[in-house]
Amino acid sequence: MRIVASSSYLPSKKILNEEIEKKLNLETNYIEKRTGIKQRYFVQNETIEEMSIKAIEKLINETKIDVQEIDMIIVATTTTNSLMPGISNYIQKYFDIKKCISFDILAGCNGYINALDIAQMYIKSGKVSKGIVVGVDILSKYTDEKDVGTAIILADGAGATLVEKSENEYFSNIEAIPDKDDILTIKSNEKIFMDGISVYKYAVTETVKNINQLLEMSNEKIENIKYIVPHQSNLKIIKAISNRLGTEKMYTNIQSVGNTFCASIPIVLEEMQKKNLLKTGDKIILLGYGGGLNTGSILLEI
Repeated sequence: MRIVASSSYLPSKKILNEEIEKKLNLETNYIEKRTGIKQRYFVQNETIEEMSIKAIEKLINETKIDVQEIDMIIVATTTTNSLMPGISNYIQKYFDIKKCISFDILAGCNGYINALDIAQMYIKSGKVSKGIVVGVDILSKYTDEKDVGTAIILADGAGATLVEKSENEYFSNIEAIPDKDDILTIKSNEKIFMDGISVYKYAVTETVKNINQLLEMSNEKIENIKYIVPHQSNLKIIKAISNRLGTEKMYTNIQSVGNTFCASIPIVLEEMQKKNLLKTGDKIILLGYGGGLNTGSILLEI
């Protein structure tokens, strides 16, 4: 499987750090010092379905894909509006795709990685030729505005990726740690809870272990990897992971977008694509981690 292209949609309402710092009575530059974030975007009237569709419309316009060629739609999210039908069904109906596999998954911040890996397995089986993987979250609706630990990092966004069958190199390492499932949660009609210290410890240890396992199973060396594209959780966490891996190949855009959970990786991929940072034959690693606890990495060839 190969990634053809990625696109994104960010709401129009830009929220600067100063606004949140004033609301929480924090010192100037508190947020940037602790998270690396300078700004983020919040929805005003958009629904999660509308955000997903806007990201996909952009993807269709850029790739000129005929939507009737899409065999599969997978949506990764943590903030769905309804349990049934899913966002993916809404997307299929909107684009009037006559025959398509469509479903949503819940796997925390690692959801996009899980969804991409599922798409690869369907493609490898021969049941799917082209698919769209969406990562989308509206976290502002589930954030306790008085909770410093979450209010300073969470944001809204959508990302969509077109994938298709190819002979390109692909390896994945997906796993879960269920005995720590209480350190990052969203329960029905409640706000997001995060034990920041525990999440940090998990993120900077399990991710490094996961990537090293991925490199071993693929018989690849980190020197041959063009970029590592991590879930945009917190710049301090990403830098700690980078240091432990002994590489400076991490690509980040959390500074301008914030932490958008499932949308973060496809949003980054679009930015890298626009900057022409990825060339045919480049090998990259996508890294997800978060609620579940779910961790996953994918090594693929562009």
